[in-house]
Amino acid sequence: MKYYEWKSSVSDLIKQFVNFKHLSGIKFEGQERCVQHFDHYFYYNGFEGRAITKEILLPFIYEQDNSVSMICMKERLFAEFAQYLSDRGFHAFVIKPRYTIPRSNYIPHIYTADERRRFLAAVDSYPAIYNSNRNIIDPVMFRVIIGTGCRLSEILNLRMSDHDREDGALRIMHSKNDRSRIVPLCSSLIYRLETYIDTFHKDSPADAVLFPGRNGGVMDKSTAYIRFRNYLFMADIPHTASGPRIHDFRHTLAVENLRRWAESGKDLSTMLPYLSAFMGHADFRATQYYLRMTAEVYPKLVEQMEDLLWDIIPEGEFDDESDG
Repeated sequence: MKYYEWKSSVSDLIKQFVNFKHLSGIKFEGQERCVQHFDHYFYYNGFEGRAITKEILLPFIYEQDNSVSMICMKERLFAEFAQYLSDRGFHAFVIKPRYTIPRSNYIPHIYTADERRRFLAAVDSYPAIYNSNRNIIDPVMFRVIIGTGCRLSEILNLRMSDHDREDGALRIMHSKNDRSRIVPLCSSLIYRLETYIDTFHKDSPADAVLFPGRNGGVMDKSTAYIRFRNYLFMADIPHTASGPRIHDFRHTLAVENLRRWAESGKDLSTMLPYLSAFMGHADFRATQYYLRMTAEVYPKLVEQMEDLLWDIIPEGEFDDESDG
């Protein structure tokens, strides 16, 4: 993050709070910029002393021409900051949130097995294009996306060094909320990926992008999405303004696993943490998100999950797609 010169009389307290958050393993980049703005605001408005009062805080949160999402972030952030200061004997006004981020009404597209088959057939049979590497990269890249449930950004940012040939796995480093994980691959994916690396990346260095764009750097998300739309069209999978999306492959993997475990009589309360770890979730809010967003697809599964896990699935909105 760009260097910032702290100015206000509460800057040392803000810095301690930021360090506390970083030590907790939280990425905290957007929030850190926000408290820097607050430090600037505090100093240039002539505020002094160590107390953060209601009269100081409310204009910063509500009178800065912010979006609803920014106001919500500020409300949560400064409620946490106030609690942090109070625990250490300082006076800070505890804000009561006025806003909530509207829940998304989007219902993800759960791809059927036939749709996945047709989609990959389209990827494999796409006409060769001069001076393009898509016919080599895309058949492997989209199989990895479908087979691992990784976010598109996680796949596009993979380097050669993130592939563990010995263990047949991918290392996803510093993803959403700065979390890292190891994603094991099935045997068919291991074979596909190793064959791809041994040919396309035969002489590539360890820091080379695993699925590069045309110039060898990280492929732009918009490029991947345009190609994705091409393959949907070839596979005769209708696309509208509401999807389907690449990210829906991730929803599909999660829901299909939950459905398969439920139908086979698995103890879902035991299996849930494995799914959470595999997909890189910090807690069980993502499971609630999948359940709510796919209720119309598998209502019996939702009912079973909520009956079993009502006491460990918290309430609240969850943004799984955002890179955070």
